[in-house]
Amino acid sequence: MSSSRLERILRGDVISLIIVIILLVVFTLLSPNYSFLYVENIENILSMGPELGLIILGVSVLMIAREFDLSVGSELQFCMFIFVTLLYAGVNDWASFFVTLGVGAILGLINAMITIKGRIPSFITTLGTMLLWRGLVLLLTLGYQKPLVGVSDLLKNALISSIFGVPVQIVWFAGIALVLGFILHRHKFGNWIYATGDNEAAARAMGVNTTLTKTICFMIVGTLCGLASIMQVLRVGSFFSRAGDGWELKAVAAAVLGGASLRGGIGSIPGAVLGALAIILIENAITTLRIDYFWTYIVEGAIIVLYTLMTTSVQRLRGIRSS
Repeated sequence: MSSSRLERILRGDVISLIIVIILLVVFTLLSPNYSFLYVENIENILSMGPELGLIILGVSVLMIAREFDLSVGSELQFCMFIFVTLLYAGVNDWASFFVTLGVGAILGLINAMITIKGRIPSFITTLGTMLLWRGLVLLLTLGYQKPLVGVSDLLKNALISSIFGVPVQIVWFAGIALVLGFILHRHKFGNWIYATGDNEAAARAMGVNTTLTKTICFMIVGTLCGLASIMQVLRVGSFFSRAGDGWELKAVAAAVLGGASLRGGIGSIPGAVLGALAIILIENAITTLRIDYFWTYIVEGAIIVLYTLMTTSVQRLRGIRSS
């Protein structure tokens, strides 16, 4: 990774960290008796936040490769449907777990093949699959909920229990973030991702397999959607057909807040974690402060615009000083 790119990433991370700190201070001061920092509320954030956070990690990596996935909410819903359907069919819960992860990976592969082989912008591809998967699930379930059955305590303990009082979901999130961080920032494949997003033609000229790189990134997103879907259905205790509504925009918003560029080639895992934390804090604060949920969209939209203005201003100042 070049020093100039690293400098831009760190600058984006710093701004993201400032935003998270500001959100923490503001939400704490606005909450009754500073209840935003109560142990119970922090536990809620740590147990529920990783479900969206995992998807944000994958979307951030994909955006660095200069591709989008607007179907993540529908992928989560579809994987949740597959997991519950397998359980009702009498399939072992651990077998259902791995099959669901595989289905998520296949959904990502489908997005990749349509985008790359069909030479269609991923924005259009995933907009179509977003409607396709969600519509298919609604057609098959008629919008009904299904209670969870046939899940062992072993699987529940592995995915939604706690370790020394810490929700295990955050352990999964941290572990996957570390793995993706190592791949993105310390492994050759990470250099391929950055090169592909920065300049795909130049990357191919240097021998980078850009097709494979993008395909793997899409599949990472799908697999993480599968994992998040299982965590959510285990936590809630039932399948519901509106799962993942609006998550595609929240994931992109968090990736942008974390410093990932819409033009590709820029972003980081620490930034993605901070972006995820920002969105998760906003979602939690809306509930804690008992504010109408529709304000979530207003607050998130305003923060995205302000963040973009801040980063653009920093880049302009840098250009003036260097000229």
